Amino acid sequence: MTPDTSNFEYSCFDVSIADHVAHIQLSRPDQMNTMNKAFWKELPRLIDAIDGQSLARVIVISSTGKHFSAGMDLSVFSDPKAVPMTGDPGRMGENLRRVVMQLQDSLSSLERSRVPVLAAIHGGCIGGALDMVCAADCRYASEDAFFTIKETELGMTADVGTLQRFPKLVSQGMVRELAYTGRKFSAAEAEAMGLVNRVFPDQDSLVAGVLEIAAQIAANSPLAVVGCKEMLNYSRDHSVEDSLRYMATWQSGMFRQDDMMKSFVAKSEKSQPAFEEIWPVSPLFAE
Repeated sequence: MTPDTSNFEYSCFDVSIADHVAHIQLSRPDQMNTMNKAFWKELPRLIDAIDGQSLARVIVISSTGKHFSAGMDLSVFSDPKAVPMTGDPGRMGENLRRVVMQLQDSLSSLERSRVPVLAAIHGGCIGGALDMVCAADCRYASEDAFFTIKETELGMTADVGTLQRFPKLVSQGMVRELAYTGRKFSAAEAEAMGLVNRVFPDQDSLVAGVLEIAAQIAANSPLAVVGCKEMLNYSRDHSVEDSLRYMATWQSGMFRQDDMMKSFVAKSEKSQPAFEEIWPVSPLFAE
């Protein structure tokens, strides 16, 4: 099962959906799953399709080959029509700003998705790939995984999310050390600092373990899980008082007893409750 995206074909991803879990795999192992121009276009369209069509309750992102992703493909900036590097400095700067914001928006699709996104990381998670997984809800790694804010070593400042989201996940001091040095850090170090939730022995056990966690999430009321994500994202960027008020407003509009009663009945019958899916995005706003 694949999302309907009006005959849009994916060159960077393989997609499967089963038991309410969408599994997206980066599928360019020979190119170390670098994030080329197609990647930046396909990722948000894929995430938005799964979410917008209510095809899954959880999304898992994993990869193929030796590395999760080697980060930004330099071809993104090699098209002089898309990213002109000569001419009037003001116009060149305005254009580059828009390009960067488009790249940022592509990764923000993981955060905008109503359903949780879990990242299963093996091998190298480099540069732009770290930007991407920081936008996921949860991160998991295999023992061979390593991470790096590679942009600093290359002579630029990371610009599509790591410096904005990473400090919300771990201590400021640690982020600053890793950003200033650009050094590699291991899966064990990532787990110790709280970037990843759990480390698995190898890639196979990693993917199997993350899919199992996804199944546990998918067994819960989709509306309740959507509410959790909405509240956690809001609370991250607002005060406690504002977040509590938003929670009260959300609950007054979204809380219904149907799913709770289904849970109670299922527990008494030792069965799995059958919840209704969250509704697709209105056709009025669909592409």
